Amino acid sequence: MTRLFYDLRVRAILYQVLAVAFVASVAWYLAANVSQKLAEQNIVTGFGFLSREAGFVISPSFIDYKPTDSFARALLTGILNTIFVSALAVVFATILGLIVGVARLSGNPLLRALAFVYVEALRNVPLLLYLFLWYGLIVNLLPPVREAIELMPHVFVSNSGVTIPAMNWTPSHTKVLLALMAGVVLAMTVRRRMVAQRVSTGVERRMWPWVLLALLGPALVALLLFRPEITIEYPEKGRFRLAGGAHLKPEFTALLLGLTLSASAGIAETVRSGILSVGRGQWDATKSLGLDRGMALRLVVLPQALRVIIPPLTSAYLSLFKNSSLATAIGYPDLVLVTNTTMNQTGQAVEGIAIMMLVYLSISITISLFMNWYNARVALKER
Repeated sequence: MTRLFYDLRVRAILYQVLAVAFVASVAWYLAANVSQKLAEQNIVTGFGFLSREAGFVISPSFIDYKPTDSFARALLTGILNTIFVSALAVVFATILGLIVGVARLSGNPLLRALAFVYVEALRNVPLLLYLFLWYGLIVNLLPPVREAIELMPHVFVSNSGVTIPAMNWTPSHTKVLLALMAGVVLAMTVRRRMVAQRVSTGVERRMWPWVLLALLGPALVALLLFRPEITIEYPEKGRFRLAGGAHLKPEFTALLLGLTLSASAGIAETVRSGILSVGRGQWDATKSLGLDRGMALRLVVLPQALRVIIPPLTSAYLSLFKNSSLATAIGYPDLVLVTNTTMNQTGQAVEGIAIMMLVYLSISITISLFMNWYNARVALKER
């Protein structure tokens, strides 16, 4: 028994079990204490309120929601609204940050100066002020709906937001999308297996046909089985309103702009520092191979810079998702705004705050796990 205790792995596991038990004990004590104090004041506790009728409107909502639905569905709507706008902002901020970060190292002095001004202006002003700015510009400076500006065919901008063409989404489309996601996982698995087989046997086999089949096969089968109809609804400008299409309200548009631009400035600096971490000899080597600067950046420098870029990029993504809680300041119905409304109507603030904490913790852990997995895949390995 003593010998087992001096084993480093056993002691490490024991310390972790003791730490988890201590944290669980403190959490149980706090929960019991709060429950007792609330009971003494005749305040109802528990999550039974989630099944009651919500009675308030949420717009926009990315799932079917009516005021007669339960508080649970209202909270689910707020969670999906938060995830949707944050995920879009992550994609746009990453693309924009990559462009601006590369521009910061451009040989063109004007482009380099513009990128510098962009980064400094967005990094040194609080995001909340920019949210107010974009929202005010959209509501006060853009024309009313009857005078909406057509930026491009069937894309209108007015003080009520942006209206764009939209596809009529059905459950069949959802099934095809899930099949495509399954195909991505299957393609990655097939590629990994074939690479391992090639390393172990030394036999070269054409990989891309099998990977492509694994990627598109499930989606093609789903298309044949469910036959979703692809119909696009185009917005049309009427005398007093815009009919059809998807309407992105000013709150959503302002929040998406604010999150995207603010995060892109930080990502641009992360990309710049990652590129600068790659030795000058790598650039010289690409020149000796006859690669131009763009190909050298894409094929040689950026893949090596990822090991420096990914860790701070994870922090940027986490901050973006948490900063989306500022949406309540401009009236976008995210998780915080919906939960606040729920707490005002039910009076159960402790449960509402607990739900918010759990949701944001779950999202943060999911992002961290994915980014850590990706970081491990792109990390340099000794041979």
